[in-house]
Amino acid sequence: QVQLAESGGGSVQAGGSLKLSCAVSGNTLSRRCMGWFRQAPGNEREGVAAIFTSRNNTAYAASVQGRFTISQDNARNMLYLQMNSLKPEDTAMYSCAADPCWGIWTATLNKDHYRYWGQGTQVTVSS
Repeated sequence: QVQLAESGGGSVQAGGSLKLSCAVSGNTLSRRCMGWFRQAPGNEREGVAAIFTSRNNTAYAASVQGRFTISQDNARNMLYLQMNSLKPEDTAMYSCAADPCWGIWTATLNKDHYRYWGQGTQVTVSS
């Protein structure tokens, strides 16, 4: 079992930055894949950034490539998402997710691959 708790969301003006944090507990083998996802009202949940923890292999959605950075701190059991150059279209509820990802050996942005989810933290970007 893996438990996830996000923090760090808030309101920011376009061009600003935020850093989201996700406190992680549970067996490390149960969270070989970890990721950040977002969902805006009326939209499907989409993968933003992902990491395959044992290899530190990462993947990003095209819409955030070069602006967002996913990272992990294994000593503190934390997952982070640094978001720079934020745009109004980045406004959404952001959630972290984890999965054992058996049979998968790379970072994945596919939400169907993840079984453990946090409650989410709201990010609002104003123009």
